Amino acid sequence: MRSPLYILLIPAILLGAREASRRIGIRGQDRIAISQDAALEPTAARRSNAPRSPASPPRPTSLDIAVERAMEFLDTEELRARIRRGERGTYINEILLARDSSLTRWPERVEKPLRVWVADGSNLPDWRPEFPSRVREAFTEWSLAGIPVLFTFVVDSSDADIHVSWEDQFDQPISGKTHWSRDRRWWIVGASIVLALHHNQRETLDGPSIRAIALHEVGHLLGLDHSSDTANIMTSRVRVRDLSDADRATIKLLYSLPPGSIR
Repeated sequence: MRSPLYILLIPAILLGAREASRRIGIRGQDRIAISQDAALEPTAARRSNAPRSPASPPRPTSLDIAVERAMEFLDTEELRARIRRGERGTYINEILLARDSSLTRWPERVEKPLRVWVADGSNLPDWRPEFPSRVREAFTEWSLAGIPVLFTFVVDSSDADIHVSWEDQFDQPISGKTHWSRDRRWWIVGASIVLALHHNQRETLDGPSIRAIALHEVGHLLGLDHSSDTANIMTSRVRVRDLSDADRATIKLLYSLPPGSIR
């Protein structure tokens, strides 16, 4: 029987007790940094390439700016109506509850896909050459969920918007960690993920486990929070290895809405 993946969250400081993130309070160039963690609990008794700061995102096109500004001018009542029309089959309300009635996401990145750099962790014990491809699969699966965000993979970390690096293990009982930052308009502007090769009790993670943790972390990176349904990859105790219909429906709804508060 496969061991379940358990997602441990840092308590929110400013966003409410149930928020699946921690606002670190770093304000630089009008950015706010967010951190989220994922853990794998072992079945039996089951360091490091530090991520570099994400590169500045490319300048948005005039069409990007027009679309984003149009969405930002939707009034609160219209936003709530759109959520009510689209909420069935999603866990968007759980995200709103966890995030103090606010939404965060990336701007549309179809013409200029987000650039992802995946580090080589071959200096770490129990490294497997398949791990980078497992991470790329996770990004690709989310981009195929019908959202206006695509990913491309780069070999130079200085060219990347998103950095994925590796740890032998974390001191805490976690197996992954995501950091992302947003601007004052709630658009995500940069991110990084760190994945461990071992649970902190030294159980080695295999390829499917790495992929599942990466799927969960990329979901956070895209703006999702936790779902209470264990059939979803974004549940706090992950028992599945692929996106559910609810995962796909929720991310599609999120990316049809402007970021920010709906109060």
